[in-house]
Amino acid sequence: MKFKKELDIIQRGTVEVLSTEDLLKKLEKAKKTGKPLKIKAGFDPTAPDLHLGHTVLIQKMKHFQELGHEVIFLIGDFTGMIGDPTGKSETRKILTKEEVQKNAETYKEQIFKILDPEKTKIVFNSHWMEKMTSTEIIGLSGRYTVARMLERDDFQKRYQSQKPISIHEFLYPLVQGYDSVVLEADVELGGNDQKFNLLVGRDLQKSYGLEQQVVITMPLLEGTDGVQKMSKSLDNYIGITEPAREIFGKVMSISDDLMVRYYELLSNIPTEEFKELKEQMKTGELNPKEVKMRLAKEMVSRFHSREEAEAGEAEFNKIFQKKGLPDEIPEVKIHWEAEKKWIVQIIVEAGLTKGSAETRRLIKQGAVSVNDEKVIDEKLELSRIESYIIKVGKKRFVKILPN
Repeated sequence: MKFKKELDIIQRGTVEVLSTEDLLKKLEKAKKTGKPLKIKAGFDPTAPDLHLGHTVLIQKMKHFQELGHEVIFLIGDFTGMIGDPTGKSETRKILTKEEVQKNAETYKEQIFKILDPEKTKIVFNSHWMEKMTSTEIIGLSGRYTVARMLERDDFQKRYQSQKPISIHEFLYPLVQGYDSVVLEADVELGGNDQKFNLLVGRDLQKSYGLEQQVVITMPLLEGTDGVQKMSKSLDNYIGITEPAREIFGKVMSISDDLMVRYYELLSNIPTEEFKELKEQMKTGELNPKEVKMRLAKEMVSRFHSREEAEAGEAEFNKIFQKKGLPDEIPEVKIHWEAEKKWIVQIIVEAGLTKGSAETRRLIKQGAVSVNDEKVIDEKLELSRIESYIIKVGKKRFVKILPN
């Protein structure tokens, strides 16, 4: 099959390609004309830091970049002020221009840990949207119907349950689609929850007399819990700006099944080697822990350095295999009202848990130790005149200093 190698790379980990036939035509055209395809992906800067879930799309952009195509990283500073209604059961809070611009600056710094800065075009959709007159915006709105908007699942649910839908929310998919018109995108990438918005782009391109873009959707990456979509609000995320040891430890904490998914969506391992790796784990030829270690080192190397990845591996082995202690343990001084203090209070004050209920539960599970001795009595009290190394779970350590 023509372009089989390119298709294998492009389709790796995707949910849907609409359509493969159109993509093949565009690849053929690019080869004949020598003109690379324009690959667009938009990111609303609604939070200052990216996590691994965000990098699924960026990794796919890198694939296109390595195939010689033009990558357009669109920062939705205009759409970010509207707020994406996708998956929302109520109207989102509108961000200020200052908040959006501040977050956008951090995105620009972070994406080049994956993409080649020399081959990446960064654009802001405010550059054309803020220049549009009210007449032009009305003209854009006239190219799509309310009935089509209400086909969207989240709008439909809110309408049927009589929850308010603000008019400005209808503008979000229109503006995202209009971005594709302005940029004359050949391919647009997005999460599979963005399918409606991406298809609006195809429709608008057609209405403006342009060749329609190919839509490629990617899965939403599960967080470290292996269930919910990776999210800071759910505290199941791996942030790309987190310390190297945190990234390493969090990757090592994921399940074996989730590790395979992370490999497919995030790793630079070639597709054939990835398939072989999966087979070798299946047959028991490869130990999943060793494979996971390789993934953790790759992530730390990407977002920090190879040296820190090697150090992370050494420290992980020291803690979890040799039952040693990490090289650096945070030192904490707590407030003592008396000569002794309840272990549960100490752990909460040291920031190792979110509250006493969680702490008591962890003690009952045998997940708490003091000076390498497991705590079995939640009523244990410690003296203020000694120092203690407290371990909670597999990777939370703190040294309590004497007072």
